[in-house]
Amino acid sequence: MVRVKPFAAIRPPKELVEEVAARPYDVLNSEEAQKEAGEKSLLHITKPEIDFNPIADEHSQPVYDKAVENFKLWQQKGWLKRDEKECYYLYAQTMDGRTQYGFVLCAHTDDYANGIIKKHELTRKDKEDDRMVHVRIQNANIEPVFFAFQDNAELAAIIEKTAAGTPEYDFVAEDGFGHHFWVIDDDATIARISEIFTNDIPAFYVADGHHRTAAAARVGAEKRSQNPNHTGDEEYNFFMAVCFPQSQLKIIDYNRVVKDLNGLSEDELLKALEEDFEVKMETKPRCGRPAKPYAPAHLHNFSMYLGGKWYSLETKAGRYNDADPIGVLDVTILSNLVLDRILGIKDLRTDKRIDFVGGIRGLGELSRRVDSGEMKVAFALYPVSMDQLINIADTGNIMPPKTTWFEPKLRSGLAIHTLD
Repeated sequence: MVRVKPFAAIRPPKELVEEVAARPYDVLNSEEAQKEAGEKSLLHITKPEIDFNPIADEHSQPVYDKAVENFKLWQQKGWLKRDEKECYYLYAQTMDGRTQYGFVLCAHTDDYANGIIKKHELTRKDKEDDRMVHVRIQNANIEPVFFAFQDNAELAAIIEKTAAGTPEYDFVAEDGFGHHFWVIDDDATIARISEIFTNDIPAFYVADGHHRTAAAARVGAEKRSQNPNHTGDEEYNFFMAVCFPQSQLKIIDYNRVVKDLNGLSEDELLKALEEDFEVKMETKPRCGRPAKPYAPAHLHNFSMYLGGKWYSLETKAGRYNDADPIGVLDVTILSNLVLDRILGIKDLRTDKRIDFVGGIRGLGELSRRVDSGEMKVAFALYPVSMDQLINIADTGNIMPPKTTWFEPKLRSGLAIHTLD
């Protein structure tokens, strides 16, 4: 079972939350962050390179020093304040009329090392190293990771009761997503939440934040090695996560665009695809208007944008193994039968001919990048399900790169956890 604890969050006063809270560090480049950041924005702490003119190297020592300086300054100015007692928190996000509710809590680094916190993606050491530096220099988890857990009726009841109260924070961000945040400070409720997770929740599943999770675990291991009196209960053994019941989460599509056809003409590509797919043109330009986008209708059905037209690619029987949790994924089918076999893309992590587009940008982004001449062909995939993700994590398998996209992203700055 998982090990969790409440914590005394450092967070903004309610009247400042909209000015302080920001989008996560990894969804903005430095130029975008500089334009978006107001005076009190957490981006000055998560992306402090924006405070330099010109924008500095984000991995340079002056930038790391600026991050520490700004974190201290925000607390000195009262833009961030520590709660007086250890609490759990409830964080809800609303997008397209759907709201998902997650507990903000501290998970234990041992659970990651022991496989109780389960991953479904590989991490890259360079990205782990970068996140590890930020945790180490701040002695804090500035941004949370995003976990899922199996549904539990009593936790659902606590969510419902808490959400019926007045939220501490309640605002709609510039992207139109709603953010709602409650403080759970009742001692009996805190104790019961801890008991339920400890006794009834067998695992956490990393939804988003594999590198931050790995970095937090490494910092914890580093600190315990430096403490001869280590017990396992020290604050550095814990890191901040927002944990959602799996039924509340929705994975959206994560699509692919390719720069060339590997020497093939458009007709030759269509002919090659017919070996493994039923290929059908769905829409084409009419009356001077672009073709209406075609979205995949179900698993193993793909849409392709080529030469101004949208096609349906229906995978033929026998082209995948239903008993193989990885082989049955649409990302694997597309990679094996199209990207590798036909287009010669062998490694999704390193090949510069392919790029990935989160479904939040819409199918119009795929056609735009092809019509602009930047790319030659685009493929849209049916989203992976939470059941597929959990099955892969439970069986110890790893998904191919760029398989899942969760939206909305967690807003940074609603709560910060320090390691002391």
